[in-house]
Amino acid sequence: MIGKLKGTIDEIGDDYVLVDVHGVCYVAYCSSRTLSKLGSVGEACVLFIETYVREDQLKLFGFQTQLEREWFNLLQSVQGVGAKVALAVLSTLTPSELANAIALQDKTAVSRAQGVGPKVAIRIVTELKNKAPAFAGEAINIGLKQEIGEGVAPAPVADAVSALTNLGYSRDQAANAVAAAMKTAGEDADSAKLIRLGLRELSR
Repeated sequence: MIGKLKGTIDEIGDDYVLVDVHGVCYVAYCSSRTLSKLGSVGEACVLFIETYVREDQLKLFGFQTQLEREWFNLLQSVQGVGAKVALAVLSTLTPSELANAIALQDKTAVSRAQGVGPKVAIRIVTELKNKAPAFAGEAINIGLKQEIGEGVAPAPVADAVSALTNLGYSRDQAANAVAAAMKTAGEDADSAKLIRLGLRELSR
C-alpha cells in the first residue's frame, strides 16, 4: 500500500501526474485543483496517495493534503459517487467549501462539479450532513451553518445572511461573514449589527 509519494514531476496530464521516485515513475490521478498547485516538470512534489486495487487494475489517486484524501473517501460513501465524481467535486470545491456547502445544504454549489447531476448533489449534501463537521477543516462555525441550511437559525442571523446574499455575495460567503460577526457581536445581536459586521468581514 502506497501512502505518500515524494519525487519529481516527470509529466502532467489532464487528470494525472507522473511522479519520478528514484527512477521509478508512478501515475497518480488528481483533481484539477491539486494538479494546478503541483508546479512544473522537473520540480519536486509530495502527494498523499490513496491506492485502489481491483482484479484488473491498480490505480493511485494523489492529493495535496490528507484532508483532501479524507474527503475523497468520504464522498465515495455516497451512493452513485465513484472515484471520478469525487475528484470532479474536489476539482470544483476546496474541502472547506465542500463542508460549507453540506452544512448549508447547498446542492447548487455541489452540482457545479462535472458529472454531478441534481440527484447526486442532493444525496451528497443529505447523506454527508452529519459527517461533515469532522472534516470541516477551515469552515467557520459549522453548527451555525447547519442551522442556516435547515432554516432553524435565529431570525436576526437568517435575515443577515439573506441581506448579504441580496447584495451579491454567495450564500457561503454570507454565512462565513455572519458566523464571524456573531463571535464579535454575541448571539443576541440584531440583524442590523450582524449585517454591518458581516460587511466588514467581507471587505477584508
